[in-house]
Amino acid sequence: MITLFWRNFWLYLFVVLTFPPISIFLIFISPLDPKRIIAHWLSRRWMPIVLWIAGVKVKVSGQKNLSPEGVYIFAANHQSQFDIPVIEKALPRSIRIRWLAKKSLFKIPFFGWAMKAAGYIAVDRQNPREGLKSLLAAVETIGEGASVVIFPEGTRSPDGRLQDFKGGGFVLALKSGCPVVPIAVCGTHKILPKGSLVARPGEVYVKILPPIPVDGLSLRDKDLLAQKTRAAIAEALKKGCQ
Repeated sequence: MITLFWRNFWLYLFVVLTFPPISIFLIFISPLDPKRIIAHWLSRRWMPIVLWIAGVKVKVSGQKNLSPEGVYIFAANHQSQFDIPVIEKALPRSIRIRWLAKKSLFKIPFFGWAMKAAGYIAVDRQNPREGLKSLLAAVETIGEGASVVIFPEGTRSPDGRLQDFKGGGFVLALKSGCPVVPIAVCGTHKILPKGSLVARPGEVYVKILPPIPVDGLSLRDKDLLAQKTRAAIAEALKKGCQ
């Protein structure tokens, strides 16, 4: 228990001391970094430190399914706040990624500012028209060579079990023509379940599954694409993401 306390103490201290200056730096540098290359570089180095302090080890399989220079829509199950650093670590560094996130998160001081400066895309779930604008902005991001990560469940699972997928995020794939890559994440629910502030060390397994092409599909097929993606992730979860 004492070790767990100190591990969380150092984790939160690291975040509190480093996140505000990084946020301010990204805000000032963003006009000079339209493709968010610097933000990508910082993120891919800051998040593994968070995992290291928390004692989280990430084991990845399936990276061979990705082209180093490919552009994808990554769709992952969502169990914990740790899903974000885990996926950042699991994906090849050569792939620039942006995230779809709830609009409300962008209102949080420093955290929200950094998300905006890093090119994260706000999604308004309460206003369908604004939500569509967000998706169109994401399509522009894809056109700039950046992949997008979505959590089709819409929120973290309260018990770690896979929830139903919403079809909205899959419009990105159908609009851009980019394949959907299912990502199965196992173990983050035990690290930091929804509603908890205490991170526990442990192993996390990530399975990157083969891309699902969208050739020949229309916007009317978004729910079908969502179901196909969910089925692939569900099968991988049954096998422990190994």
